[in-house]
Amino acid sequence: MKILILFIAAIYLNAGIFDFMDIKKAKEAYEKKDYQKAAAYYEKLAKDGDANALFNLADSYYKAGEYKKALENFQKVNDKKLEFKKLHNMGNTYARLGKIDEAIGSYEKALKIKEDEDTRFNYELLKKKKERQKKKNEKQKEQNKKERQKDQKENKRNENKKKSDEQKKEGDQKDKKDRKDDRQKSEKKDQTQKERKGEKKDREKDKKSDEKEQNEQKSEGKKEKEKNKNEERNKKENQKSFKKKNIPISDMQERKYKKMLEQRGVNTLMMELPTKGENKDEIKPW
Repeated sequence: MKILILFIAAIYLNAGIFDFMDIKKAKEAYEKKDYQKAAAYYEKLAKDGDANALFNLADSYYKAGEYKKALENFQKVNDKKLEFKKLHNMGNTYARLGKIDEAIGSYEKALKIKEDEDTRFNYELLKKKKERQKKKNEKQKEQNKKERQKDQKENKRNENKKKSDEQKKEGDQKDKKDRKDDRQKSEKKDQTQKERKGEKKDREKDKKSDEKEQNEQKSEGKKEKEKNKNEERNKKENQKSFKKKNIPISDMQERKYKKMLEQRGVNTLMMELPTKGENKDEIKPW
């Protein structure tokens, strides 16, 4: 039994000796600014959840620039004696990570525990920074709004110009089409007028030709009528003369009058009548 007690005591004694050596090496590394090495020693010491070891581990990570690991280990520290320092350092860590609101919140909690010049300075500094950032954001927002409005105006101007160009193009095409249609209509009208003029000339020509033909026919008819009238008059005169004188005509005169009558187109039947007291073989009265 005594041997077992001595063995357990030796283990704790050796463990204490090893921890003391790790603490010493961690402190020496920290002082030499070898924060990664210091963090490795404090990592061993913090395995049992020792608050001081966790705090120093988080602080070593902070000094090494590993702010996320530092924040994780600061949050694990659960000791009222270290609460102010923990919150102060968490504020610094949040600030390094760019989380201004969280940093201000940590400083506020720390100041509620204890008024501290550095904590107050950092707190006021971040509040001013936040205000400047807010104004900068508002200014940037306003600038962005103006730029958007400018872009919208530019886009609208470009759209209107494009629309105007398209309308102008459509108008030019319409004018071109209208000019073409007008030209075709004009050509068609000219052609129609030419055709009408030609038809008019042809009608006038035909009319003149018809009038000429009618005049010629009238003239010929008039001449023919005059001729027939003269022939009729001559015939009557001859008949009267023959009746009056009772002068017989010769065979040659008979043939002549027959031919004249045939030319007139009148079928005239002649009958030879015997004349009393005369030789019927020599005289043929009408």
